[in-house]
Amino acid sequence: MGIDTPAFILGALTAGGGTLGYIRTGSIPSVVAGVTVGTLYLLGGYRIQNRLTYGVELALLASIVLAGSSIPRAIRTQKPLPTGLSALAVFGLYVFGNAFRLSSK
Repeated sequence: MGIDTPAFILGALTAGGGTLGYIRTGSIPSVVAGVTVGTLYLLGGYRIQNRLTYGVELALLASIVLAGSSIPRAIRTQKPLPTGLSALAVFGLYVFGNAFRLSSK
């Protein structure tokens, strides 16, 4: 399992979650944010899989954006959804941050 697999999984989870949030509550920001972050993960995974440049960086950017929006909300509200998104973001930061660090040597 390469690092493209976590990118595809995170992309599907975030895009699917944003779409589900829109279906359940009609939240336009939810679908826009979820699909945008999911697209960044999926594009990063595609570029990693095909050994193209900037794949790891795109997936890391998606993790930074997700962490920046979900972690403060998780701390403030203590609700399960932002906490789960924060866990996904931290996982992405770990995986893609490590890959970026190793590729920069």
